[in-house]
Parts: sequence; C-alpha cells; structure tokens
Amino acid sequence: MAALRHLAGATHNHSIAANSSSLFDLQRPPSCLAAARPLGLAPLRSRFTRLYALSSNDIKVGFNLEVDGAPWKILEFLHVKPGKGAAFVRTKMRNYITGNTVEKTFRAGSTIQEASISKETKQFTYKDGSQFVFMDLTSFEESRLNESDVGDRQKWLKEGMDCTLLYWNGRIIDFDLPITVRLTVTEADPGQGDSAQGGTKPATLETGAVVNVPSFVDVGDDVLIDSRTGQYMSRA
Repeated sequence: MAALRHLAGATHNHSIAANSSSLFDLQRPPSCLAAARPLGLAPLRSRFTRLYALSSNDIKVGFNLEVDGAPWKILEFLHVKPGKGAAFVRTKMRNYITGNTVEKTFRAGSTIQEASISKETKQFTYKDGSQFVFMDLTSFEESRLNESDVGDRQKWLKEGMDCTLLYWNGRIIDFDLPITVRLTVTEADPGQGDSAQGGTKPATLETGAVVNVPSFVDVGDDVLIDSRTGQYMSRA
C-alpha cells in the first residue's frame, strides 16, 4: 500500500509540474515561444503596398493612361448614364508620342491601366538650333526637346525657367511650364498711367509673344501670364 501511495504521489507531482510548465509557457512572451524575427525585417503585412485596380470611373482631366501600348492624357471626359443600356465614359485624349487627339469611350467600371509616367524638374538653359536644352542643376545632365515637341509653348519659355519634364519608358514625352510665368514687355504703346481708365492694348513680350494688357502697362514692365491660356494676369 505504501508503494502504491508513493507511485500515486509521484504521478500527481509529475502532472502538476507538467501543467505548471504549460502554464508558464503560456505566460511567456511570444519571443520565447518562437524563433526571433530577423532584425531589420518588417512584418510581411507592412512590407508590401496594397495595390488597387483602376477603373474608368477614376478618369479625370489630366489623368495619364496606357492604351494599346502608348501613353495618353485625358483632355476631356463625361460620365454618361443613358436611359437604356450600360453607362459609359466618353473621353477626349491626346497621344503623348504622336500628338494625335482622339475620342474614345470606356464602359463604366471597366479596368484601365495608368501610364507609368515620372516627372523631373529641369531648367531651360538655351536653344540650340531647333532644339530646346534643359539641364538638371544637380547632375548637370542635359535633356533636349525638338521645336515640334515644344510647339506654341515656346512663346512663354524663358531661359532660366524651371520646367517639369515627363518621362515614359526612359524617354521624354512632354514637359510642363509653370502655370504662372513672369515676362518683360519689350514693345507697347505708351501707358496711360491711370489704371482706372480701363481699356487694353497689345504688347510684345521678351519671348516674342503678343498679349493684350491693360492700357497702363508700359515697356519695361514685368507682367504675369497664365501659360495655360496665354492671358494677362497682373503686373509683377
């Protein structure tokens, strides 16, 4: 009987020890239960950016999308919900490569691909023949755009002006002027000297562009022009 009591006591003590060990394991921090995560390695969930599919419902003016392997810019759009049939988005868009403008319709909610276009700030430094030369002021690397690529925007382009160059697949496809440009009047009829009198007159700017300015603006004045519309904004 003594032997049986001794055996039962040993079994009971072993059970208590095992339970205590299990309880101790549960109370220990997770770092003690599993191998430590390598230093510097963030949790998997935070190391990946969640990607969202774009649809035609995301289209807006200025949006860049890729269609048939080419980058396009949305110029106009209209969401249409006809009385019968499926809704759609009617767009007018311009091909960055060819410059062609077309109208294209997308089914509402259809998947679209955004064009991977990067932007870099470069300074327009000078014109070399029919090419406009832009420089990266950090690396001093030069980028060139043909006169045909610049088009009418050269009317507002002045040496020393910071512009935004657009890149797609490693090539320059377009550039953006500052919205507001500051230019000097080189030719104009004598100013009236009184802004209250109203009236406008044509004035030639240092780039050769001709704009209508208030009658009080004089030769040598600096004026602010909206490069998107070519309209006079104010005297600088």
